[in-house]
Amino acid sequence: MASEKTAASPVEIAQFRFALIAPVIQGLFPDESRAAYYRRVTEKPLVFPDGTERVLSYKTLEKWVSDYKRFGFDALMPRPRSDKGSSRALADTAIEEIYRLKQKFPRLNATQIHASLVQDGFITAKVNVCTVQRFLKRHGLRGANNPAMKDRKAFEEDSFGKMWQTDTCFFPHITVEGRSQRVYAICIIDDHSRLIVGGGLFFNDSAANFQAVFKEAVAAYGIPAKLYTDNGAPYANEQLALICGQLGTVLLHAKVRDGASKGKIERFWRTAKERWLYGLDTSSIDSLRDFDFAFREYLHLYNNTLHSSIGCTPFERYREGRENLRLPESSDWLDECFLNRITRKVRKDSTVSIDKVSYDVPMHFIAQTVEIRYRPGDMGSAFILSQKEHYPIRLSNKNENCHAKRQNPPPIDYTAIGGEEHVQGALFSGL
Repeated sequence: MASEKTAASPVEIAQFRFALIAPVIQGLFPDESRAAYYRRVTEKPLVFPDGTERVLSYKTLEKWVSDYKRFGFDALMPRPRSDKGSSRALADTAIEEIYRLKQKFPRLNATQIHASLVQDGFITAKVNVCTVQRFLKRHGLRGANNPAMKDRKAFEEDSFGKMWQTDTCFFPHITVEGRSQRVYAICIIDDHSRLIVGGGLFFNDSAANFQAVFKEAVAAYGIPAKLYTDNGAPYANEQLALICGQLGTVLLHAKVRDGASKGKIERFWRTAKERWLYGLDTSSIDSLRDFDFAFREYLHLYNNTLHSSIGCTPFERYREGRENLRLPESSDWLDECFLNRITRKVRKDSTVSIDKVSYDVPMHFIAQTVEIRYRPGDMGSAFILSQKEHYPIRLSNKNENCHAKRQNPPPIDYTAIGGEEHVQGALFSGL
């Protein structure tokens, strides 16, 4: 049975399509031929991101592969459509309360939970009890004995680069110039080798910081076939989906509140705390740079220490299974893949607004909707991409623009059109 229908963005649809064709793009399909793979995948109905079930023709997958190879990830996106005005019946606060109630009172049914949510103001009485029933069914919360119990099996990819897992962990506060600040650790681990391919410490848990770690990891260890993340803001965003699409990496998200599914990275955090962090005197650290340097030293030690689950060091296992690495085409290509994208409509004064800051753009884009690409945190690198050409934009300087010479078209010479007599006749006729 298909799940409840929800609106899906063009990027989510493109991710879904890419996930279906990724084994062909990456050369990892187990079937005897591409056609056999297409037929096997389309043999049964597929559940799309909007919750609908559809049967695809194997030729549809062939077309998606062709489009991707010719035009990249963007070619997998459907024409943009507006989903404005849609809303979720259950807010995040209501969902949190459902999980709390089922954990504390496992035998509560949907009707009782619905009544409790209405009484405590988490939802209005207009929300139907069926909405709660569907949520409980979809998330496996109807069992009375242990609603959070899930069927799990240990798994491991068969070679390096098949899957990377990533996560953010809270580290202790450090005092910098008299101010106490929370430190966030970001790490990426290879599923097969347990090698930490990227990591760093930051003062905020942002998408830009994760992208910096991810880019560094790709530059050092190649492009992963899959990236497995949770649903936090740094990982569940359109920019990362576009980056993975450009790289040819399938972006996968764990189910909400299911950290155990990312067992390898979660186990690494536990090991890092027990073997390193708990014995570190963080009160003596007075800069993020020093803390990050110590963390990277530990990562090097971890990668070269015997791992009980694999019987060797992560680095040794990486060296044994790296023969199928996909390397970036070039450093310029990698830079291009990690550019963020936004769209803006150019105003009549040849400017666009980004985060309430005005930028000058070439005047021939006036009244057009343009795509702007930039490196996170570096708007000086921003440019408009149009017809595969780069058009730089720059921060508006109104004082400078006041004295700039305008590039207006030359005035029309009417005497050249009909002669002086024609012009005078036209002037008198208008009196």
